[in-house]
Amino acid sequence: MSTQTWWYVARASGLVAWALATASVLWGMALSSRALGRKPTAPWLLDLHRFLGGLTVVFTGVHLVGLWADSYVTFGPTELFVPFASSWKPAAVAAGVVAFWLLVAVELTSLAKRRLPHKLWRVVHLSSYGVFALATGHLLTAGTDASNPLVTWTAWASLGAVAFFTTYLVLGPGRAASVRRSGSRGPARGTATATVATATASPGTAATELQPAQR
Repeated sequence: MSTQTWWYVARASGLVAWALATASVLWGMALSSRALGRKPTAPWLLDLHRFLGGLTVVFTGVHLVGLWADSYVTFGPTELFVPFASSWKPAAVAAGVVAFWLLVAVELTSLAKRRLPHKLWRVVHLSSYGVFALATGHLLTAGTDASNPLVTWTAWASLGAVAFFTTYLVLGPGRAASVRRSGSRGPARGTATATVATATASPGTAATELQPAQR
């Protein structure tokens, strides 16, 4: 086995995990904002969101294993799971670590949604925004592909798409309908809800350490 095999594993799985997390977030926002039209009723639409989140968790796990097995930079359990414990690009790695824990929180509360108060689930699920933001920051600052124009432009395009759906969620027709319904019962208290089934990723990268050691 090549000495760089695990580096390639960490690198590839990190990119895939970020892409899946981004797709999960955007798909969840598209559904919740009703940008696709009326509130979707087909079960497969929500299942797709959850599936993307589940895959995010899987590839995040592969990414962490690749970082641990690669010998270029030492990543042990402490460096992988404790923010700022790594001496290699501590801020960039910490962003990935925090994103990972947020992803775990989103995933676990989504799996236990029926047993949790809706308000608690919703608050935790809103941390999907943090998963996406931190994972994207990690992607752009912590690895070889950060200098790849395709990766950079894809990341910026994704940020733009999230900004668009956030605006649509707050000001679009779906929000207006929600306010009208709430007004009939009392003061409106709607809050924009972004979903990462990062296996909800995910989801709960998505939160994750998304990039390997720079060569």
